[in-house]
Amino acid sequence: MRQPLFADRGFYLGPVFRRAADRHGAVFVTLDRPLDIAPGLGVDLSYRVLAEVVEEVSGRLWEAGVRPSEQVVVHKADNVDIMLLTCAVSRIGAVPVLLSPTLAPAVAGQLLARLRRPWLITDGATLAGLGDVGVSGLVRRTLTVDEAPGAEPLAAYSGAEPPPPVRLHPREPALITHSSGTTGVPKLAVHCAGTMWNRLVPQQAMGWPTRGETAALHMSFVHSRFYHLLGVLLHFGSPLVLITDPDPAAVGPLLARHRPGIVETHPNTFVLWEELAGAPGAPLSRVRSYGSTFDAIHPRTVRRLLDASRRRTPWLIQLYGQSETGPVAFQVVTRRSAARADGRRVGFGIPGFTRVRVTDADGARVPPGTPGRIEARTRGRILTYLGLQERYDRQLTDGWWEMGDLGYRGRLGALYLIDREADRIDAVHSNLEVEDALMSRLEELREVVIVRGAEREPVPVVCVRGERPLDPERWRRATAGLPAMAEPRQWRFEELPMTATWKVKRGEIARMLSAVPEPRVEGARA
Repeated sequence: MRQPLFADRGFYLGPVFRRAADRHGAVFVTLDRPLDIAPGLGVDLSYRVLAEVVEEVSGRLWEAGVRPSEQVVVHKADNVDIMLLTCAVSRIGAVPVLLSPTLAPAVAGQLLARLRRPWLITDGATLAGLGDVGVSGLVRRTLTVDEAPGAEPLAAYSGAEPPPPVRLHPREPALITHSSGTTGVPKLAVHCAGTMWNRLVPQQAMGWPTRGETAALHMSFVHSRFYHLLGVLLHFGSPLVLITDPDPAAVGPLLARHRPGIVETHPNTFVLWEELAGAPGAPLSRVRSYGSTFDAIHPRTVRRLLDASRRRTPWLIQLYGQSETGPVAFQVVTRRSAARADGRRVGFGIPGFTRVRVTDADGARVPPGTPGRIEARTRGRILTYLGLQERYDRQLTDGWWEMGDLGYRGRLGALYLIDREADRIDAVHSNLEVEDALMSRLEELREVVIVRGAEREPVPVVCVRGERPLDPERWRRATAGLPAMAEPRQWRFEELPMTATWKVKRGEIARMLSAVPEPRVEGARA
């Protein structure tokens, strides 16, 4: 008798590929680059092949000495094998700790120091970047997916017999990820199989209408959202196209070849993929469902994505939440609703799983339409912040979790997001609302971010497609009727400090502007 995916009300990563392979057979999985841990397999794989890789790698780890409940850090160059290493670690009952490859070495060192002498799985280049951190004093042993001085290659344990799967109690730590770090050093969020199950179930219900559709994903492999979406897609037997390079020139032909019915990526990547709406081969023409989470998404982008599909009723599912809670609110946007959509509306709580409220500074609920702090009550909340229990406790009041955002409830209960509390600018009602307006009025914008200047004035930082100079007259017309702002600073998009999910670090931009004043050149890129 086949064991259900949610046995004991827990979502376990170790067996997901084997169960999917047993249930759905050789469903294809396409990569845009070979695996670092098995480059000889190429890019055209299947559920069955990936299940065998997970089991084989788990055998290597067991032979190397990794045991249940031990922490195993996966910190390597971005590639799909981050996912496979995570599942292999989980399969033997160890706890994967996922550190983004975009972390500065000093930050990665601080996070390693919070752990209890973990194992480290990395690659030679990443390990060399950690040279000044003193890794040997922080970790138990270092394993690499390639050859590197001072480390053991995983390949040395090839051929080891995979042990039987190990299942931890649903309330034991099962996965550790980190917060975005937009306001400082990231926090380590501790997940367990029980809370992960409570995130997975409602997402599985949302995925029912598109079950079996080909899914194209460009997402951070170190974010918990990726693993819940993976669990949904594998359960329904969806063919997968896993993307590491978001460049439209590379993504367009890949999507045109596979014609996905499901596409999910980061909101800022969706802005980049607006270019695919009219690309050769119509790569988005068969999309039935877009998925957007991690951050706010601009209404202009939503409209272009939906218009690019030739399906009769395509939609975009927007999830609002954070690493600590999982999704706490959602909404579905169609072509019809997108035409009049308010970019600040993020939807409703998930019935049976989450509740959302807005409170004042004293913790009392505020009436509809009154701005306040957004709080959520959810079964999917993490167990703790590793090494920062006091910080975790401060954010939790009678089971309600402070989201760190400002917003309000509509008359019918919908939640509207105003701003991150840390990014609030007194002279602007909502930075996000102004940014949405500018993106809609200036099609050439790749991104616009409003941050606090040295005198707490709103400073717009803009990125223009193709690095063309910003047209001063078009900017003047676009800002008519908006709050008064400082002169715009034009940056290249690649210069914006961002997290692994392409979320812009507004506080860091503000610090950069304050430290290095940039005189604006009229009509030219600063």
